[in-house]
Amino acid sequence: MSEQLAETLQWFPGHMKKAERLVEENLRLVDLVIEVLDARIPCSSQNPNLQNLLGDKPRLIALAKSDLASVEDTKLWLKKFHDDGITAVAVDAVQGTGIKKLISEAKTLAEKNTHKLVKYGAKPRAARAMVIGIPNVGKSSLINRLAGVNHTKIENRPGVTRAKQWIKIADGLQLLDMPGILLPKYEDQTVALKLAWTYAISDEIHDLEPITYLLLETLAKKNPAGICERFKFSEPLPEIGQELLEKIGFKRGCIRKGGLLDVDKTVKLVLSEFRAGKLGRVTLDEVD
Repeated sequence: MSEQLAETLQWFPGHMKKAERLVEENLRLVDLVIEVLDARIPCSSQNPNLQNLLGDKPRLIALAKSDLASVEDTKLWLKKFHDDGITAVAVDAVQGTGIKKLISEAKTLAEKNTHKLVKYGAKPRAARAMVIGIPNVGKSSLINRLAGVNHTKIENRPGVTRAKQWIKIADGLQLLDMPGILLPKYEDQTVALKLAWTYAISDEIHDLEPITYLLLETLAKKNPAGICERFKFSEPLPEIGQELLEKIGFKRGCIRKGGLLDVDKTVKLVLSEFRAGKLGRVTLDEVD
């Protein structure tokens, strides 16, 4: 799939290296780490560099944006993490699904450390969790839902959170929000593609047209019903992404003078609707 790209997808702004150092420096302040992953790409949205930083610090995975992912695939991923000895909870920050369970699991994982402090004479305190995740994974939305107010700056733009923030919530839990971090280099361009599709890699640094063709080819295989329902098409869909893009563009009236397709407008339409979940619930990473 990724061999069709004419470019290599990479994005590692300078502030992200600083963010890695912040994570390492502040681990001693927390009882556990909540790693926020995109439920559509539970594997691709992980950052292996972070795992090396965490060491034996308790880890809790929040599968964010679960309302955009396949229900059945999310169950498989939760089982996969459980089998690997990792606590994971599927959450939907918009509707609040899974939030209470996430808080409960976080406090349970933190008990070993907080109880130890009380044992040695310290006053009881709230559990402290560091929240980490790649850009645009749903981290700020999740924190705002946990806190009940808009503490963090939410923008649908990668790399907005650039400094650490302590956020107090009423359920006996304090959160340390950290900037989003990507890998400096993605050897697997299939992973990079998925990050570009979900906007973890900024649209501003690569050509959107070829990645949109590949996205449509993937969606046509994984969830053709979602595309057909959205655009009132009937199956089978074109197997070539460019042909499907043209079909969508003409259907939606993305036409330039002379009756030509406005490719740029159609590309932005497809990406926007996919990211908003309007092309059906789909999980791009398969449990292997």
